[in-house]
Amino acid sequence: MQLASGAVQSIDWTAIAPPVITALGALAVLVADLFLPAGRKRTLHGIGLAALLLAGLSLLPLLAGDRETFCLNSGTHSCSYVADRFTLVIQFLVLGGALLTALLSIGPAEDRQLPTGEYWFLLLSSVAGAALLPASRDLATLVVALEVASLPAFALVGLRRGERRSAEAALKFFLSSVTATAVTLLGVSFVYAATGTLHLVDVARGLDHADPQLAVLARTGVVLTLVGFAFKTAAVPFHFWVPDAYVGAPLPIAGYLSVVGKAVGFTGLILVTVQAFPGYSEVWGPALAVLAALTMTAGNAAALRQRPDRPQSAVRLLAWSSVGQAGYLLVPLAAAGYADDPGHAIGATVAYALMYAAVNLGAFAVAALVARTSPANRIEDYRGLYARRPAAALALAFFLLCLAGLPPGIIGLFAKVTVFSAAVDAGLGWLAAVMAVNVVIALYYYLKWTAVLFRPAPATEPRPATGPGRTPAPLAAAIGLAAAIGVALSGAPQLVLRFAAGALL
Repeated sequence: MQLASGAVQSIDWTAIAPPVITALGALAVLVADLFLPAGRKRTLHGIGLAALLLAGLSLLPLLAGDRETFCLNSGTHSCSYVADRFTLVIQFLVLGGALLTALLSIGPAEDRQLPTGEYWFLLLSSVAGAALLPASRDLATLVVALEVASLPAFALVGLRRGERRSAEAALKFFLSSVTATAVTLLGVSFVYAATGTLHLVDVARGLDHADPQLAVLARTGVVLTLVGFAFKTAAVPFHFWVPDAYVGAPLPIAGYLSVVGKAVGFTGLILVTVQAFPGYSEVWGPALAVLAALTMTAGNAAALRQRPDRPQSAVRLLAWSSVGQAGYLLVPLAAAGYADDPGHAIGATVAYALMYAAVNLGAFAVAALVARTSPANRIEDYRGLYARRPAAALALAFFLLCLAGLPPGIIGLFAKVTVFSAAVDAGLGWLAAVMAVNVVIALYYYLKWTAVLFRPAPATEPRPATGPGRTPAPLAAAIGLAAAIGVALSGAPQLVLRFAAGALL
């Protein structure tokens, strides 16, 4: 389409296929839900899974090379959507995490714990925004994708109708996210006022040559934009919504937020720092280093309080653990502000995120299995799990050891070493030392929980008359798939490191 300004915009449908297919799947679920009788709602599961699988398959043509669309060719060549290697890796993470979440969701939806149509529509809508975000190369598209991913998540957290805890969690999540969005938009408006553009590459050039009289405005815009994304990543002190949101949300959505929701925040943070604000690395580099140290320390310290001998929630422990893991993910981003090769540091974050996605969703899958017989999902409910469900107990033990970075979870160890090396190479020795201390702290609660799995259950504990029951096939598939990925990557960790090494901006 020829515009008055002489700019030409083209649409590459192959490039935009992953978010488009997911969005079309959401619309298909919405329409089908209107006409399907109550007895045939299972069809919606098939539509949702098919949409995610097709979106995943649409990534294959993108392996041939970088593609870009919605480009303006007047003046500088700037594109709003770029399907490069970085986009491909993050979209793979998002769609893979969403597929595991979908498998976890089938059981609760069939048990009428959740409204099937609304659930699948909201989930697919959020995934569409999450798949769009890594390809966004202007601040407007970036914010829109962020909100498309976040807004359905509010409703998903509060979808268990009639439960006060779920409604409170949704409200906290909503208020924190709205605050983050407001701060982000204010920062973006300041950046636009200082540079006159929204495209990330043009913003970088504009900030380098900004009017000296606008220097304070530009610096303020950079800081506010980073603060807004820090909310999305659950970095301290913007993490207060995480434990209540995870405990109040349906378990599949808690796992989704811990992986896909976190990937959305970190992807946005990577794009604005490395592509839009590289000239202000002296501002965001130290800020992210301090945030990383505070986040991992606060998360691990709070997780230590979730002891097996207290009636504490296992999901709350996973929530605080995810805060600590967010701190590790921030370390390479901080290192990118100091390193001569920021792409290497970004690859370390992506590698860690890929490992974390598989094993953390696997841990939530086992938690969903335990919740079928113990709805309170206390850590004490896992005592004797090996005697009742040996396969599930071994899988959870493996996931926890991966998160701790201990054998046989070799992929967790390699990911931590990669992040640690990024900090050392950037000259952030103090941050590497803080990370090492926190890794040791985390060993305590991960190993404590692992030990509980193999302890005999108390003799006075009531046992269900029908036994543990049969594991639903989708739930078993989710646990098995996550375990298989973890085992495969532990046997050949160089695969994920090599795959993530290509995720360079």
